[in-house]
Amino acid sequence: MSEQIPGPENGAPSVMKRSVIDLSMAPGERAAWDRPAWMVYAWAVCELLFVTNPWQISSAVRIRVLRAFGADIGTGVIFRPRTRVKFPWKLLIGDRSWIGEGVWFHNQDRICIGHDVVISQDTFLTTGSHAHRRDMSLLTRPIRIGDGAWVTSRCVVLGGAQIGDNALVKPMTVVDGEVPPGVIFGSQAPVIQGDRWS
Repeated sequence: MSEQIPGPENGAPSVMKRSVIDLSMAPGERAAWDRPAWMVYAWAVCELLFVTNPWQISSAVRIRVLRAFGADIGTGVIFRPRTRVKFPWKLLIGDRSWIGEGVWFHNQDRICIGHDVVISQDTFLTTGSHAHRRDMSLLTRPIRIGDGAWVTSRCVVLGGAQIGDNALVKPMTVVDGEVPPGVIFGSQAPVIQGDRWS
Protein backbone atom coordinates (compact mmCIF):
# COMPACT_ATOMS: atom_id res chain seq x y z
CA MET A 1 0.00 0.00 0.00
CA SER A 2 1.22 3.51 -0.77
CA GLU A 3 0.07 7.09 -0.52
CA GLN A 4 0.88 10.20 -2.52
CA ILE A 5 2.90 12.86 -0.72
CA PRO A 6 2.66 16.30 -2.31
CA GLY A 7 5.89 18.01 -3.34
CA PRO A 8 6.98 21.34 -1.89
CA GLU A 9 5.40 24.58 -3.02
CA ASN A 10 8.15 25.22 -5.59
CA GLY A 11 6.59 22.72 -7.96
CA ALA A 12 8.80 19.71 -7.19
CA PRO A 13 7.16 16.41 -8.13
CA SER A 14 5.29 14.48 -5.49
CA VAL A 15 6.67 11.17 -4.27
CA MET A 16 5.07 7.88 -3.30
CA LYS A 17 5.38 6.85 0.33
CA ARG A 18 5.29 3.08 0.64
CA SER A 19 4.23 1.03 3.59
CA VAL A 20 6.88 -0.64 5.70
CA ILE A 21 7.35 -4.34 4.95
CA ASP A 22 6.12 -6.41 7.89
CA LEU A 23 9.21 -8.56 8.52
CA SER A 24 7.23 -11.08 10.56
CA MET A 25 5.54 -12.01 7.26
CA ALA A 26 8.76 -12.24 5.23
CA PRO A 27 9.18 -15.67 3.65
CA GLY A 28 12.40 -17.61 3.67
CA GLU A 29 13.39 -18.23 7.27
CA ARG A 30 15.50 -21.40 7.08
CA ALA A 31 15.07 -21.39 3.28
CA ALA A 32 18.79 -21.95 2.73
CA TRP A 33 19.27 -24.68 5.31
CA ASP A 34 18.61 -27.70 3.04
CA ARG A 35 19.64 -29.95 5.94
CA PRO A 36 17.70 -31.14 9.00
CA ALA A 37 17.52 -28.70 11.91
CA TRP A 38 19.54 -31.02 14.17
CA MET A 39 22.46 -30.87 11.72
CA VAL A 40 22.38 -27.07 11.47
CA TYR A 41 22.37 -26.78 15.26
CA ALA A 42 25.11 -29.42 15.66
CA TRP A 43 27.20 -27.51 13.15
CA ALA A 44 26.69 -24.26 15.09
CA VAL A 45 28.19 -25.90 18.19
CA CYS A 46 31.12 -27.44 16.30
CA GLU A 47 31.82 -24.19 14.46
CA LEU A 48 32.04 -22.33 17.76
CA LEU A 49 34.30 -24.93 19.37
CA PHE A 50 36.65 -25.75 16.51
CA VAL A 51 36.45 -23.15 13.71
CA THR A 52 35.55 -19.72 15.10
CA ASN A 53 37.52 -20.43 18.25
CA PRO A 54 40.49 -17.97 18.41
CA TRP A 55 42.85 -20.52 19.96
CA GLN A 56 45.67 -21.56 17.66
CA ILE A 57 44.56 -25.16 17.39
CA SER A 58 45.64 -27.10 14.35
CA SER A 59 44.34 -26.07 10.93
CA ALA A 60 43.95 -29.79 10.26
CA VAL A 61 41.42 -30.07 13.11
CA ARG A 62 39.30 -27.26 11.66
CA ILE A 63 39.39 -28.89 8.24
CA ARG A 64 38.44 -32.32 9.62
CA VAL A 65 35.42 -30.81 11.37
CA LEU A 66 34.37 -28.89 8.23
CA ARG A 67 34.68 -32.04 6.11
CA ALA A 68 32.63 -34.01 8.65
CA PHE A 69 29.78 -31.59 7.92
CA GLY A 70 30.11 -31.85 4.15
CA ALA A 71 32.70 -29.22 3.13
CA ASP A 72 34.73 -30.22 0.05
CA ILE A 73 38.26 -29.13 0.97
CA GLY A 74 41.36 -30.14 -0.97
CA THR A 75 44.77 -31.16 0.29
CA GLY A 76 47.29 -28.77 1.82
CA VAL A 77 44.68 -26.12 2.71
CA ILE A 78 45.46 -23.76 5.60
CA PHE A 79 42.41 -22.64 7.58
CA ARG A 80 43.25 -20.07 10.27
CA PRO A 81 41.38 -19.39 13.56
CA ARG A 82 38.42 -17.01 14.05
CA THR A 83 36.84 -18.07 10.77
CA ARG A 84 33.11 -18.62 10.25
CA VAL A 85 31.26 -20.88 7.84
CA LYS A 86 27.46 -20.65 7.66
CA PHE A 87 26.88 -24.00 5.91
CA PRO A 88 29.95 -26.19 5.36
CA TRP A 89 28.04 -28.40 2.90
CA LYS A 90 27.97 -25.41 0.51
CA LEU A 91 31.73 -24.75 0.60
CA LEU A 92 34.33 -26.00 -1.88
CA ILE A 93 38.02 -25.09 -1.54
CA GLY A 94 40.74 -26.36 -3.87
CA ASP A 95 44.19 -27.67 -2.97
CA ARG A 96 46.81 -25.55 -1.17
CA SER A 97 44.53 -22.54 -0.60
CA TRP A 98 44.96 -20.28 2.43
CA ILE A 99 42.03 -18.95 4.48
CA GLY A 100 43.10 -16.10 6.77
CA GLU A 101 41.98 -15.25 10.28
CA GLY A 102 38.51 -13.79 10.62
CA VAL A 103 37.29 -14.77 7.14
CA TRP A 104 33.50 -15.23 7.14
CA PHE A 105 31.83 -17.48 4.59
CA HIS A 106 28.17 -16.45 4.90
CA ASN A 107 27.32 -19.07 2.29
CA GLN A 108 23.58 -19.53 1.99
CA ASP A 109 24.47 -20.57 -1.56
CA ARG A 110 27.60 -22.28 -2.93
CA ILE A 111 31.02 -20.69 -2.55
CA CYS A 112 33.57 -22.34 -4.83
CA ILE A 113 37.23 -21.43 -4.38
CA GLY A 114 39.90 -22.74 -6.73
CA HIS A 115 43.34 -24.10 -5.89
CA ASP A 116 46.21 -21.95 -4.62
CA VAL A 117 43.82 -19.13 -3.64
CA VAL A 118 44.45 -16.72 -0.76
CA ILE A 119 41.50 -15.18 1.13
CA SER A 120 43.08 -12.74 3.58
CA GLN A 121 42.08 -11.59 7.05
CA ASP A 122 38.56 -10.41 7.88
CA THR A 123 37.18 -10.76 4.36
CA PHE A 124 33.40 -11.31 4.24
CA LEU A 125 31.85 -13.44 1.50
CA THR A 126 28.06 -13.42 1.42
CA THR A 127 25.81 -15.17 -1.07
CA GLY A 128 22.52 -13.90 0.36
CA SER A 129 20.40 -10.82 -0.03
CA HIS A 130 16.68 -9.94 0.14
CA ALA A 131 13.87 -8.97 -2.22
CA HIS A 132 13.80 -5.46 -0.76
CA ARG A 133 11.19 -4.10 -3.19
CA ARG A 134 8.76 -6.92 -2.56
CA ASP A 135 8.59 -8.94 0.64
CA MET A 136 12.20 -9.28 1.90
CA SER A 137 12.31 -12.95 0.90
CA LEU A 138 15.76 -14.51 0.75
CA LEU A 139 17.63 -14.30 -2.57
CA THR A 140 20.89 -16.19 -3.07
CA ARG A 141 23.57 -16.34 -5.76
CA PRO A 142 26.79 -18.38 -5.69
CA ILE A 143 30.33 -17.00 -5.54
CA ARG A 144 33.21 -18.39 -7.62
CA ILE A 145 36.88 -17.52 -7.10
CA GLY A 146 39.35 -18.78 -9.69
CA ASP A 147 42.67 -20.58 -9.26
CA GLY A 148 45.56 -18.49 -7.96
CA ALA A 149 43.42 -15.47 -7.03
CA TRP A 150 44.23 -13.34 -3.99
CA VAL A 151 41.40 -11.55 -2.18
CA THR A 152 43.28 -9.33 0.25
CA SER A 153 42.20 -8.20 3.72
CA ARG A 154 38.80 -6.79 4.68
CA CYS A 155 37.15 -7.18 1.31
CA VAL A 156 33.43 -7.85 0.82
CA VAL A 157 32.49 -10.36 -1.89
CA LEU A 158 28.79 -10.34 -2.78
CA GLY A 159 26.58 -13.06 -4.20
CA GLY A 160 27.01 -13.57 -7.92
CA ALA A 161 30.63 -12.39 -7.87
CA GLN A 162 33.12 -14.20 -10.09
CA ILE A 163 36.81 -13.51 -9.55
CA GLY A 164 39.02 -14.73 -12.38
CA ASP A 165 42.15 -16.86 -12.16
CA ASN A 166 45.19 -15.03 -10.74
CA ALA A 167 43.24 -11.81 -10.10
CA LEU A 168 44.22 -9.69 -7.09
CA VAL A 169 41.52 -7.80 -5.19
CA LYS A 170 42.91 -4.84 -3.23
CA PRO A 171 42.14 -4.37 0.49
CA MET A 172 38.69 -3.13 1.52
CA THR A 173 37.21 -3.58 -1.96
CA VAL A 174 33.56 -4.56 -2.53
CA VAL A 175 33.28 -7.14 -5.31
CA ASP A 176 29.86 -7.17 -6.97
CA GLY A 177 30.07 -8.77 -10.40
CA GLU A 178 32.91 -10.11 -12.49
CA VAL A 179 36.64 -9.52 -11.99
CA PRO A 180 38.63 -10.54 -15.10
CA PRO A 181 41.52 -13.00 -14.81
CA GLY A 182 44.98 -11.65 -14.01
CA VAL A 183 44.01 -8.08 -13.09
CA ILE A 184 44.56 -5.98 -9.97
CA PHE A 185 41.07 -4.88 -8.96
CA GLY A 186 40.04 -2.30 -6.39
CA SER A 187 38.22 0.91 -5.72
CA GLN A 188 39.86 4.21 -6.62
CA ALA A 189 42.17 5.91 -4.18
CA PRO A 190 40.37 8.20 -1.72
CA VAL A 191 39.84 11.74 -2.98
CA ILE A 192 39.08 15.04 -1.25
CA GLN A 193 35.38 15.73 -1.67
CA GLY A 194 35.10 19.12 -0.05
CA ASP A 195 36.03 21.36 2.85
CA ARG A 196 34.94 20.23 6.31
CA TRP A 197 34.01 23.70 7.50
CA SER A 198 32.09 25.08 4.52
